[in-house]
Amino acid sequence: MSNYRALDPAKIVATLEQLHLRIAERFPLAGLARVCAEATETASAASERVKTIGRPDLRLRALFYLLLASGLAAIVTIAVKVNYTQGADNVYSVLQGVDSGFNMVVLFGAAILGVARYEERSKRAMALKDLYQLRSLIHIIDMHQLTKDPSVITQTGPATAASPEHRLSAFELTRYLDYCSEMLSLTAKVAALYAQSSGDSVVIGTVNDLEQLAANLSEKIWQKIGLVRFEAPVRALDAAAPAVATRAS
Repeated sequence: MSNYRALDPAKIVATLEQLHLRIAERFPLAGLARVCAEATETASAASERVKTIGRPDLRLRALFYLLLASGLAAIVTIAVKVNYTQGADNVYSVLQGVDSGFNMVVLFGAAILGVARYEERSKRAMALKDLYQLRSLIHIIDMHQLTKDPSVITQTGPATAASPEHRLSAFELTRYLDYCSEMLSLTAKVAALYAQSSGDSVVIGTVNDLEQLAANLSEKIWQKIGLVRFEAPVRALDAAAPAVATRAS
């Protein structure tokens, strides 16, 4: 099968590891590097978990077929033991046999359905637990870019005591924001692994919600990057204007 028809968990983990190195080299003291390390560990664990979710539970499948075979055998046994000869006395025996067979079908049907649904519910619970952790991770990434305000590039007013520190240059700010956007995208790809390995509509719907959340937050980040790229040249022109005026005079 083509390598381009399914996401490769190993490549997602490798990309996150590379991103972690890039962040740690450029911002060695930033908490964003630790967040990326956590995202890498989460992706590594997810790559193993999705294999479990996509793999059939052989014990439950065996129990399913055992119950099915037992139910059929019980019905056949009841059908064989019923006396079908004509006579008023045998009518009651036939009715008893039909009633017993019907009850047997109901009981074994309920047991078989319960076993089949148990595998589905257990794998859904496993996937949703991991997806909720990924949702929290997405919000943590967003928290790290929240105070990275592009307006400080041209800010001239005084800061207050509670104002966050802004020590990044325009270039560093764009790199920091871009790292956040990349991490959001990769976290969404980790979530997509669960949709890829599961046909559960609830899991797929949750993954779609996470992908939309990551896309919306990434869009806001790129709006900030656009402002930085616009404001930085304006600031450079404003700084060069007095020198040009002095030389002209």
